[in-house]
Amino acid sequence: MSQNGRLAVRFLCLGFLLLLAPWAQAALSVVTTTTDLKSLVEAVGGNRVSVVSLAPAGSDAEDYAPRPQDLDRLRDARIIVRVGLDYDLWLDRMLRQTGNPALMRGGAGHVDSSYAIVLLEVKGAGLSDGGHSHGAGNPHYWLDPANAEIITGNIAEALVRLDPANAKHYEQRRIDFLTRLEQRIRLWQTQLAPLAGKPLLTYHNNWPYFARRFRLNFVGTIEPRSGVAPSPAALSVLIRRMRDEQVSFIVRHPQDPARDVDFLARKAGARVAILAASVGDLPQAKDYFSLFDTNVAALTAAYSESKP
Repeated sequence: MSQNGRLAVRFLCLGFLLLLAPWAQAALSVVTTTTDLKSLVEAVGGNRVSVVSLAPAGSDAEDYAPRPQDLDRLRDARIIVRVGLDYDLWLDRMLRQTGNPALMRGGAGHVDSSYAIVLLEVKGAGLSDGGHSHGAGNPHYWLDPANAEIITGNIAEALVRLDPANAKHYEQRRIDFLTRLEQRIRLWQTQLAPLAGKPLLTYHNNWPYFARRFRLNFVGTIEPRSGVAPSPAALSVLIRRMRDEQVSFIVRHPQDPARDVDFLARKAGARVAILAASVGDLPQAKDYFSLFDTNVAALTAAYSESKP
């Protein structure tokens, strides 16, 4: 090959490498406390982020016991995204151990996803209804899909702050995600419309935000406090209440104990719907969209089976 030919090949290779440069950059390392936040970070960040959830799918992130490898993940992270509202208090000790001020509360890489969320069940100090020891409010705000607009806004702000070169990428992905989400919310509302106002019982108080969005009527919880099983006397009261109020559905999370739920269902002639409170709680709830697809399908199936 002539010298001119070799130079032409080199210029072509250099141009090709320059075109690949944006994709060759290392992805931004993000750690979340839950699988729901992981799914939302991935929705906004796409291939510009590498995300890991400390609490694995199917676990109770509220009572998660951190593992030694979690500290290594945090030390490598540029951003930490948390639920807040005392839901993941176990994270604070780990952040102090990293010695990285950027990940601490108020740091450039610290994202409290509850910021600007309109909270439910704000009770001040002590227990909220249903046994949640969160005075700031019920922490399950991600179960209102409309709140994803605020959550992804908090996430996108941090991504742009630490990776301004890809700001347009993050902003466009968020817009695309929210456009798709708005369409799905309308579909889910239509599918759940027949259940509006009908009395339901739940084992754990996961669902106030979900209920508000879809006009569901959760009349009570089975556990008197988080992690505490109901007494026989309490179960007897619940049976009478279910009969008096014609409660025909009981909702439980896959990790909630089935014994008391099944007992109440038999005694009161109710159907049981197993809902995923987080991404990965059920095999079909693989991401934020399928989380709601799964729950809407479970509720509508239980409603169909309950009709005479």
